[in-house]
Amino acid sequence: MPQDRDVPKIPAELKVLITATFLIAIGFGIVAPILPLYAESFGVGAFAVSAVVSSFGLARLLFAPVSGKVTSRFGEPYVYTTGVTIVALSMFLVALAQTYPQLLIFRGLGGIGSTLFTVSAMSYLARKSPPTIRGRISGAYASSFLLGNIFGPIVGGALAGLGPRAPFIIYGCSLVVAASVVFFTLTGVGRSKTHRPAPDDRPAMKLRQALNNSSYRATLTSFFANGWSAFGVRNSVTPLFAASAFAGMTFFLDGPQTAAVGLSLFAVGNVIAVTFSSRLSDRIGRKPLIVCGLFIAGVTTGVLGVFVNPWLFLALNTIAGAGTGLLNAPQQAAIIDIVGQDKKAGTVMATAQMASDVGGIAGPLLVGFIVDVAGYAWGFGLTGVILVTAALVWTFSPETNVPITPGGPRTGSLPKVDPTQSEATVTFRHDSDAG
Repeated sequence: MPQDRDVPKIPAELKVLITATFLIAIGFGIVAPILPLYAESFGVGAFAVSAVVSSFGLARLLFAPVSGKVTSRFGEPYVYTTGVTIVALSMFLVALAQTYPQLLIFRGLGGIGSTLFTVSAMSYLARKSPPTIRGRISGAYASSFLLGNIFGPIVGGALAGLGPRAPFIIYGCSLVVAASVVFFTLTGVGRSKTHRPAPDDRPAMKLRQALNNSSYRATLTSFFANGWSAFGVRNSVTPLFAASAFAGMTFFLDGPQTAAVGLSLFAVGNVIAVTFSSRLSDRIGRKPLIVCGLFIAGVTTGVLGVFVNPWLFLALNTIAGAGTGLLNAPQQAAIIDIVGQDKKAGTVMATAQMASDVGGIAGPLLVGFIVDVAGYAWGFGLTGVILVTAALVWTFSPETNVPITPGGPRTGSLPKVDPTQSEATVTFRHDSDAG
């Protein structure tokens, strides 16, 4: 077993990317709670307010295929900085919006930029992550986003006295700084030609190649289930449940406060789990953590609407957050294992992001309808079933992070390309054929 000194360090360029992600996430955390109230100030109703929030996710979904193609065509650093710059521009425009239609369009523009920098960042991680620490790097990337979302609302509260438009301008300025740092650091612009990164001449992995791998198909199901639960139902239906179920109770928090604390505890559980699951997936593999995480999140979310007890509500949210944290970094590292470092990953990463976005959009809509018809217990129950189903799919899928030699260090199942094979029959190296 290799000693700690033999474990590679996180490359400097990835540290820059992770730091930029933290700055972006803080800004997102600043504006996310403010945006609904800001939209409401234009004199519109609840549906129109929801449309502003949903326009961001819808734009991400629609432009995800484009983001994968342009990432493969122009390279991750250029697409990343373009995406961040577009989001910055959208924030300035949102702050200057004079009518509701303007606000709706400008917020949707931000979704286009978001999918560009998200897909290009995931693709860049796949290219630059040393195989033996892919899980650790995926965990650092995920943690930077989670921590930013935790501290963002705190910063936003401190900025509340500056007026409703100021947070969007401040966020836009921070995005310009982040884009500039990433651009000049990762593209090599401004440096001599001898110090610039070499052109990226790798071939792009075709989507059908990835879909031929059952682990990639399993990853799509877990991305969809996680998007449905963590990014959709958790943020939209859970607060409504807490506000109605715990109203009038003799509890030291009212309904909305209980919802806020529950979401915070979910984030805390998530961060704690990510800190060890990411490194652990480099040692024991991705699959065990993904399966356990999906099962834990599924069970705790599935029973959330059954027990109307505020203490149990808080406990279940914490455990569900830990379950989500167990699977987040390993499932992203699993895609990196499948793609490897010798293929461009733009389209493959974009498809995974689309799966998450579809879940994040469809989840709140369908669960909201079920809640109206049959109650919260059925809505949360369906979400639990989807998560557990994804766990079962993964149970019957092969591990992606396998030892390159029996008993040796895990380095991921890198694509093994046979020139005599067609693109659709690329094989993946596992224990049985590693040598």
